[in-house]
Amino acid sequence: MGAGVSGAGVSGAEVSRAGVSGAEASGADGTGAGTGTGAGDSGAKGFGAFSARKRRGTRRFPLWTRDTARPEGGGRAASADAPVPARQWPLIAVLVVTGLGLLLTAFGLFRVGTILVGVALLGGAALRWALPSVGMLAVRSRFTDMITYGVLGLAIVLLAMMAQPSPWLKIPFLQDTLHFTLR
Repeated sequence: MGAGVSGAGVSGAEVSRAGVSGAEASGADGTGAGTGTGAGDSGAKGFGAFSARKRRGTRRFPLWTRDTARPEGGGRAASADAPVPARQWPLIAVLVVTGLGLLLTAFGLFRVGTILVGVALLGGAALRWALPSVGMLAVRSRFTDMITYGVLGLAIVLLAMMAQPSPWLKIPFLQDTLHFTLR
């Protein structure tokens, strides 16, 4: 019986890293005879047959994702040695303005508070457009974030300006549409 691959200067760990099963490493007939001829073979000679048989990868997507790609512009807004609030200042600025708007709404200034919430989202869209790196304010791609923040911010501002009683913004066709649908 000849020495297997392990006698050719290749350890079992190297064989398993190359993607070769135990049956292939010991010989197809189970005799333990591999491609090497004995202890005098060099590692490259005995391992050459296995390196020609490379493991084929699949083109299918994996069942479980191991990691996700960071969104475009999702890096730190400040250097790595800065404290966390300084690195995430765009998100913190949007959250502070939103919190102030909610606080004003809680104290009875509904229109001003909700306009401030909409302005915070519009400011988030502007920051996403203007800055190359906005930290955790980046959720999706730059284009998608800008559209999402901008449309939601504009909708909140317009709805706050049209809120009853005594709206600041009157759009005649909306009132006609409302009266037509409720008749």
